[in-house]
Amino acid sequence: MAKEITSAEYTALAELRYLIRKFVGEGDAVARAAGLEPQQYLLLLAVRGLPEGEDATIRALADRLALKHHSAVELIDRLELHGYVRRTRSRDDRRRVLVSLLPRGEKLLEQVARHRIGELRASGAAFVNAISALLETGRLPQGGKKTKSTSKNRAAKHGG
Repeated sequence: MAKEITSAEYTALAELRYLIRKFVGEGDAVARAAGLEPQQYLLLLAVRGLPEGEDATIRALADRLALKHHSAVELIDRLELHGYVRRTRSRDDRRRVLVSLLPRGEKLLEQVARHRIGELRASGAAFVNAISALLETGRLPQGGKKTKSTSKNRAAKHGG
């Protein structure tokens, strides 16, 4: 039988969701202020931030952005039109199309990413606290039994 979800877990989950939505919304605004649509910024970030040894194929980028292949192609078309990325055929397999950043795209990406990293460094502790609260409430106390958190217990624990 599944254990009951505590009030503390609901609170931590709601806080994490709130922080994520706020961070994403602010990031969208920063991207737009730089002249990029949010999806364009995310694609540039995906190209630049792929793990070492992974090629920036349309398939890999579509997967990273949770897009259908044709949607990724349309997004890349727009970025290519603005001079932010370039498509080339793989030397090993001419069927594979690789996407790379052009200097103009690299510059815009850096501008937005610098702002986002600064914001995360300034407010990242709130993310860590929300995630920690979720992880900690899932652990058993020293006695081995999970206890249900009550309002009175939370108030006493948090000095309120």
